Amino acid sequence: MPAMADMATSHWPFMKMHGAGNDFVVIDGRTASVSLTEPLVQALADRHRGVGFDQLALITEGSDLTVTFYNADGSQSAACGNATRCIAARELAQNGADRIQIEVTGRGTLEAVRGPDGVTSVNMGQPVLRWQDIPLTQDTDTLSLPIDGSPVATGMGNPHCTFFVNDVMGVDLATIGPEIEHHPLFPERTNVQFAQVIGPDHIRMRVWERGTGITLASGSSSCATAVAAARRGLTGREVQIDLDGGTLHIDWREDGVWMSGPTAHVFDGMLTPEFLASL
Repeated sequence: MPAMADMATSHWPFMKMHGAGNDFVVIDGRTASVSLTEPLVQALADRHRGVGFDQLALITEGSDLTVTFYNADGSQSAACGNATRCIAARELAQNGADRIQIEVTGRGTLEAVRGPDGVTSVNMGQPVLRWQDIPLTQDTDTLSLPIDGSPVATGMGNPHCTFFVNDVMGVDLATIGPEIEHHPLFPERTNVQFAQVIGPDHIRMRVWERGTGITLASGSSSCATAVAAARRGLTGREVQIDLDGGTLHIDWREDGVWMSGPTAHVFDGMLTPEFLASL
């Protein structure tokens, strides 16, 4: 972040993007010197006094580019699939390429490609299935956690806890979500998904995201749910996942979990000196 003396004369450009309603503020640190603090991220996340987002993405220089993600509460997130696709879609459109490597802080190098239909897909890497790597606090079967509802634990950079239910719309997500996020079995907290299997290649899902709350969609959560459903034998390894904000397609292949879906670059904006100076 610029020194306080510089804030009165500084403007920070940003982009607003979303993937299936999962929305982001993206700051390109390659063109401006930016160092984010937790209070600044929290202020930007405020949908009434700031800009509002589910996650914030900071782009910096890398082999192609490096991205660091932040949740609305200011904590860092190791993965954000929809934001990765949104950023990749913009970069690919600008440079005319069909694929790009993105270094994601905490997750490693992810490959994104643009298909002939213009839809951007990203390989989110292989799922993490061992309890100590997700991580959990105790040795337990990750396919059936000792929590009411016997959810599945999966790591996709972030920890995930997936419940399979008969009626996803009947779940009190606002109450149960934060309880599971902070469950003692998850030392780093967890994303929470409730999933209803519609068919062998079709899932309806709702999401509570760690550090953010209820979101219209989540890419890493969709990947985790697809992996959990396939491991349980409820679906195949390629599924359509319908979320509150739209539809994502997940394909668990030999080289990783691929996610495809819509992306949108909604607008560009500028943080004013007055806003920055108020922090």
